[in-house]
Amino acid sequence: MKAHSPTRWRFKRPSVIPGFGMALGLTLTWLTLLILIPLSGLAVRSSALGWEKFWSIALDPRTLNALRISFGSAFIAAIVNVVFGIILAWVLVRYRFPGKRIIDAMVDLPFALPTAVAGIALTTLYAPNGWIGQFLTPLGIKIAFTPAGIVVALIFVGLPFVVRTVQPVMEEIDKEVEEAAATLGANRFQTIFRVLLPGLAPAVLTGFALAFARGVGEYGSVIFIAGNLPFKSEIAPLLIIIKLEEYNYAAATGIAAIMLIISFAMLLVINLIQSWSRRRYGYGA
Repeated sequence: MKAHSPTRWRFKRPSVIPGFGMALGLTLTWLTLLILIPLSGLAVRSSALGWEKFWSIALDPRTLNALRISFGSAFIAAIVNVVFGIILAWVLVRYRFPGKRIIDAMVDLPFALPTAVAGIALTTLYAPNGWIGQFLTPLGIKIAFTPAGIVVALIFVGLPFVVRTVQPVMEEIDKEVEEAAATLGANRFQTIFRVLLPGLAPAVLTGFALAFARGVGEYGSVIFIAGNLPFKSEIAPLLIIIKLEEYNYAAATGIAAIMLIISFAMLLVINLIQSWSRRRYGYGA
């Protein structure tokens, strides 16, 4: 049996981060104050409604339509952001061109821009007499004050989540991988869909989940361009605000709880798919 060297245990490299117990305690305290307590309060308030009243709120036609618009628009916007976010990230990683730094900085603009300002700017652009809307109106295309305007606003606020999630992973992919695929006879589409995208799958799913989650809860940039017409362009967060202004706290709490349940369920499915893709393609192992 080998004798352990006394210096192996005597000299331990100090860690910059506090001990595990302290770090875990601070983390749990912070998460409890910011996340668990508010969500617990929402759950307790919702449970006080009773099943009958809760289901009457959940199955109300106006509630169902607002939820359909919120989640449907967020899903469509996230899909669009995945497609164009991957293309934009690829351009920023693989090519050099004048103004690249400016475009790279513009990707983060929705992070810094107040959502209300974004909503006003988009409405100004896509209104029937706006800079872009005046050319679309003669073609019978109406963006502002329709559900299409909601999708445009959610695409604007969600794009950085996809780009900034996928971009670092793309930077780690060597060009030699593409050259090896071409040497083995793969064309460009085969290289993209069978060599590059599988390795990006976990990052793409993460970006999709972040963009989708941001879109579901978005309010400021949507209310200006949506039109806010019940059963047509009314989102669930706006309906919650309306119920609060009517002092109907029970309905507002019920709608918020429904959004929370649906969001958790969809994010759970996305995380399961993400875990499967990591095991399948060996990413993050």
